[in-house]
Amino acid sequence: MKKFCFLISTFILLTSCNSGLNITVENPSDFDRLEIVEIPTEKLMNLPAGKVYIVTNQQDEVIPSQITYDGKLIFQTDIKAKETLSYVVKTGTQPVFPPKVYGRLITERKDDFAWENDRVAFRIYGLALIPIDGPSNGLDIWYKRTNNLIIDKWYKDEIGRVRSYHDDHGEGLDDYKVGRTLGAGAMAPFENDSLVLNDNFVGQELFENGPLRTTFKLTYKDITMDGKTFGESRTFSLDAGSQLTKVTQEYGVRDTLTVAAGLVKRAKDDQAYSAYTENGTAAIIYEEPANEKAGKVYVGMVFPTGLERITSNTYTILHPKSKQEETHSHALGITSYYPNQPITYYTGYGWEKFGFPSLDSFQNYIGRFAKALEEPLIVKIM
Repeated sequence: MKKFCFLISTFILLTSCNSGLNITVENPSDFDRLEIVEIPTEKLMNLPAGKVYIVTNQQDEVIPSQITYDGKLIFQTDIKAKETLSYVVKTGTQPVFPPKVYGRLITERKDDFAWENDRVAFRIYGLALIPIDGPSNGLDIWYKRTNNLIIDKWYKDEIGRVRSYHDDHGEGLDDYKVGRTLGAGAMAPFENDSLVLNDNFVGQELFENGPLRTTFKLTYKDITMDGKTFGESRTFSLDAGSQLTKVTQEYGVRDTLTVAAGLVKRAKDDQAYSAYTENGTAAIIYEEPANEKAGKVYVGMVFPTGLERITSNTYTILHPKSKQEETHSHALGITSYYPNQPITYYTGYGWEKFGFPSLDSFQNYIGRFAKALEEPLIVKIM
């Protein structure tokens, strides 16, 4: 009799496995959210191991999903305020979906590393560029106004002299200036109220490349301060649909280090907008001066663990190539870096020609992004 009950239980379990796991996703916010859902794969233990997972929505359609390098099943949800949606995760054959994210080392253009999604694009500079333009380890942004992936196309046309990505041919352009600054949200040690800028990255590792998330890590040469030497690395991750890329900054220090993430200001007296939520999440926004070629662009950073202070900083350097003096200013978010505790924050932009007609619209986006970090989607496995 016991053996018979055991066989019945096993049959029920196998039937359940074959039908998949039911997932509900609830939006606790009072605004609609387009977001990536994450489920650790260890929570899918009732599904057969070693198989391909697929995700179906309430219409029983297979939707794009991805197993991330750090062991999560992810898929995108477009969920209204206070809404609850149902999904099913099961094993099967995953259709080939067009990727919404992309990143790679651009060996054909001085070892840039460029990455993008269906909304925004970024790049950062490798060692091969130093002999030409001098050191620059700040973050660059490319203004996109298409959902298509454009990195390969723009580089190919630029290098082949077909057309320059510094001009807008209907998809956007490269018009952001970085130079010897933090650019659009890089981080650096901040010693005695001065930035300690490292050089271009020396190593890179691509962890994953879509269809919904791209993640990679950059390493830098060691930094020496006060007779102490320590390493630096940055891990970037970008999800489909987001205006902001995730940055995880690491320093190999044994003591507490003061650090600053910043947005370059084009003039010392330019205003930057800052805010804190009730729960302590901090944000900084800067409006790039409008020009005839690009129009209006808004750059922003979000710090989930808050900041100790927000300040401005100005310095003058002698450019190693041009031998000309340059003065640069930043809006800086200052915080403390503790040993073995990487700092994670987000940085990105909005463009008036692709969804953000005003500063208010981008401030609203940043505010909702910060609130979404504080009240994550509620995911239940049934």
